Amino acid sequence: MQTSDLYHHFLAQLQPLLNAQQSCFSVALSGGVDSVVLLHLMKRAQQQHSELKLEAVYVNHGLSKHASEWQGFCQSLCEELDVAFKAVQVEIHQRSRTSLEAQAREARYQALDENCMSGSVLLLGQHLNDQLETFLLRLKRGSGLQGLASMQQQRFLASGRVCFRPLINITREQIEQFADEFAITHITDDSNVDERFDRNFLRHQVLPILTERFQGFEKSAARSIRLLQKQQSLLDEYTQSDLAQCQNAQGGLSCLAIAPFSQPRQANLVRAWLNQFTHQLPSENQLQQIIEQGLTAKADAQLKICLQSGDVRRHQQHWYFVKEQAIPEAMDITLQSIVLTDGRKLTVKQGKGIRKPQQDEHVRVEFNRPQARIKPLHKPGSNTLKHWFKDAKVAPWLRAQTPLIFYNDQLVQVVGYFVSEQHSVDDGILWETLYE
Repeated sequence: MQTSDLYHHFLAQLQPLLNAQQSCFSVALSGGVDSVVLLHLMKRAQQQHSELKLEAVYVNHGLSKHASEWQGFCQSLCEELDVAFKAVQVEIHQRSRTSLEAQAREARYQALDENCMSGSVLLLGQHLNDQLETFLLRLKRGSGLQGLASMQQQRFLASGRVCFRPLINITREQIEQFADEFAITHITDDSNVDERFDRNFLRHQVLPILTERFQGFEKSAARSIRLLQKQQSLLDEYTQSDLAQCQNAQGGLSCLAIAPFSQPRQANLVRAWLNQFTHQLPSENQLQQIIEQGLTAKADAQLKICLQSGDVRRHQQHWYFVKEQAIPEAMDITLQSIVLTDGRKLTVKQGKGIRKPQQDEHVRVEFNRPQARIKPLHKPGSNTLKHWFKDAKVAPWLRAQTPLIFYNDQLVQVVGYFVSEQHSVDDGILWETLYE
């Protein structure tokens, strides 16, 4: 590809978005050659399509002593090109068992998503060499099909924002040649030559040898990655069909429904199910443990398999992914809406429920009182809350989070489940919870 053809390739990649009436674009600008060239290409597209709105966003991690200098460069570049510029400062708090690079990447995406124009597509400057480095890194880690498929040209953030990589099939050499031909200035990050980092080692020591030894290696490897992406896309279609068949409205995965599946199909489905709740997926051993215990344990067994970001629990022949939650604090309440300490809003509505408290009755919301007694409406006899939760098949991890309404020392309502028969009236009140 001639350098003069790079713009036409870029515009061809962008065309489906333009055809879909997408008019707002945010360039993730770092000051490096790839993002600077991307900004120049996008500015040229704006000159041809005057309806396009364009901005650049720089994320300052503060990890380099040159970060402020790079921010100044990006700001000056945007002033020169007449592009709206925004700088965002983020702090990285080192976490155990997660690399600094991964944490910085996570913080960068979050900052970009939160600070880009509403409704804009986020343009990223990753190119073919970045793609090959990612492939080799994931190969080193023993990744499966999804991991080896590497970076998709288009992906969605959790918020629904589209991220698009228009240069993903262009080599670093082609980008640098374009910058040289049009005298485009950019910055160089010294850390990119530090071969203590795996990505830099691959960039400087491994890929040059492969491209020199095997003619057309980059294009062949890129073709293999695209084939893997197509195969993953096909697998995703079947996986979504399995999820629709096996997942209930509460997000639980049916152990009985997946029991007839082959082992690879079971493993694929459990991974896809977990991926809805966490990106920190289980190891092969953990995955095998989840499946074996879920399918072979007694029906009433309380299973709990701890993963890095939550637990896999089994209840009523379904797996559930559960994150540990602090028990909300008890508090005195009136008939006015209040916000509980876990963020839920406790509200009161009029109608069939329980009678209003009398003047001498102290009203309080409490939690985690399994031995408190109540005779629910239409239930036989008085018993402990633990008994009634079990009778109603309430999952164990939900019980301590359930608001309990007391008049003095008398439990009168288990919010969302029971009301006291003794206090039940047709023209009364009923507490409900919702997230604000």
